[in-house]
Parts: sequence; structure tokens; C-alpha cells
Amino acid sequence: MWLSNSSVGRKLVMAITGACLVLFVTFHCLMNAVAICWPAAYNSICEFLGANWYALIASAGLALLILIHIIYAVMLTLQNRKARGSERYAISKKPASVEWSSQNMLVLGIVILAFLVVHLIQFWAKMQLQEIRGVDEALPPAAGTLFIQGAFQQPWTLIVYGIGFIALWFHLNHGFWSMFQSIGWNNTNWMPRLKKIGLWWTTIVVACFFAQGIVFTVKAHEKYYLTNETLREQYKDMVIPMIEKDFGPDAAQLSMQIKMMPYEQMSAMMRQNEQGLKQALDQVPTPEFQEQMKANPQLAEQVEKAKEQYKVFENVVKLLDYLESADDKPNTQLPAGMAGQPY
Repeated sequence: MWLSNSSVGRKLVMAITGACLVLFVTFHCLMNAVAICWPAAYNSICEFLGANWYALIASAGLALLILIHIIYAVMLTLQNRKARGSERYAISKKPASVEWSSQNMLVLGIVILAFLVVHLIQFWAKMQLQEIRGVDEALPPAAGTLFIQGAFQQPWTLIVYGIGFIALWFHLNHGFWSMFQSIGWNNTNWMPRLKKIGLWWTTIVVACFFAQGIVFTVKAHEKYYLTNETLREQYKDMVIPMIEKDFGPDAAQLSMQIKMMPYEQMSAMMRQNEQGLKQALDQVPTPEFQEQMKANPQLAEQVEKAKEQYKVFENVVKLLDYLESADDKPNTQLPAGMAGQPY
């Protein structure tokens, strides 16, 4: 096939996939800006871009673009090394026209890929992936600001992201004008202009990423994403889908109560319900209760339902504990069972 067998075809594929990834990086930068200016709106966007069919198609398409870009980058690198043969081992001074980034695009790509893996572990794996798996956790998958809190309260996150941003700047700065050169738009009039446009665009986007990372870090250490009243009200509403999933006919009434209550009142009610169910379930192993279950088979079904509901209340209380730990404690801890994970 021409796109994979010829050098021109491979460069064309690299240019097309690179252009798509450039657009995605720009979109991601804008998403981060929303998280800073309107954090509640950011959570709404996260909910919109959850495990819905359109979001899954977009995620699969993006993953495919990245995979193709990596495969063709390796193919072109091996092709260039084979063409140079033993000359690549010769010690010689590179021409001034050869940029450092152009000689190290594969290395820069590997650094960016490692950074991407960390980013996916911190966010995508705890958000969209959890929705796909149908796993119930203490942190709602749509609560993007809570994952920002968890990631950027770690001292190493900004350092790792900074290294990734630097590699991204070099990679994109060269790749921006190189993709136009690959499709033949490399005349002497336009190429200098494209290099300047690429330099300005890359610098602005990466500078925004750096600024966003710093703002996220500062706000995370101030526990802003845990204590902000608007966000807490939004987290309260995120509890409703957790309730509706396992409460059957009782879900509508409980959901309405949650919507009408302020955060503090909802927190108290959830804790009371969790304690009440816990006390009731503690009676199940007793001999008296076991005799009642033998005499009444429907009681066993009620116990199983109560266990499912208790698990929901338990997760909600873990979320509330996480939020309210910022009110009194200087060092916020992640919900039980989540400590030690790479945030």
C-alpha cells in the first residue's frame, strides 16, 4: 500500500495524524482553561463526555490516531537509519539548518508518551474507564475537579508535567511546520511564516499548560476543590445517580430529598442512613436473626438489598469524609482504598 510502503506516503500519514493531534492538544488546553475559570462547568463537561457513545467513539478515534502516529514515527526512523547506514556513527558537525528537535523527535515522542501514560492513569482511568467498567467508587467519575485535586496535591505531579510540557514544546514546534512540508507546502515564502506561526502557537499553548498546572497545584494545596461551596453542591447532586442505581422504587423520593437539601443537611442524612443500615446488618449474623431468615425466605432478599444499599451509602460517606477532611485537617487524605495510587 502506498501510504505504508513509500516514504512520501508515510510522511503524509504522519502529517495528517499530527494535525489531528495538534487540534486535540488545543482542545485540551481550552478544557483546562474552563477548569480554572468555571470549575463547575468543567465537571458538567466531564459528565457530558463520560461513557456516552459519542465520547467513546471520540476516545477510540484519538487512541487510533496516537497509535498510527507512533507506528509511522518508528517506521520513518528505522527507514532513515537504514538509509544513512554506517554514516550515522560518524562524528560530524550537524549543519546549522538542522534543528536539535528534528534529530530527536522519536526521543521527544517517547517522553511525551510516558507523560501521557501518567496523565491517563490520573484521569481517564478513574473517569471514563470506570464508567465503562460499571465500577462504583467513592469519587464520582464526573467529578473532574476532584481528580485535579488528587493529582496536583501530589508534590511530584507538577515536576512530571513540566518535563512533559517541555518535550511537547520541542516536538510540536518542529512538527507544526514539518507537517506542511510533508504535504509539499515548503516554498521559500511560506515556510519561514509557518515556522513563526508554529513557534508562536506552540509557545502560547505550552505556556498556558504550564500556567494551568501551577494554578491547579496552588488550588489543590489550598483544598479549593474540596471546600468550594458551589462545587460541594455539585458533588451532592452527583450522589443522586449512585442512589438511583440500587434503590429501586425508593430512589425517586430519596433523590428529591437530596436535591432539596443543602449540602450540610444531606451529609448528615447520609451518615445517619449509613449508620442505621450498618446497625441493622450487624444483627444478621446473630442466631435469632438467622432463625427468622429460615422462617421467612423473603427476609433473605431484603437483607441482600440492604447490603447493596449499604454499599452505596458507604461510598457516599467516603466521598463526604474526603470533602470534609479539608475543613479541619491540614493534610487531605484520599478516600479509603485509594491511598497510594498515582494521582
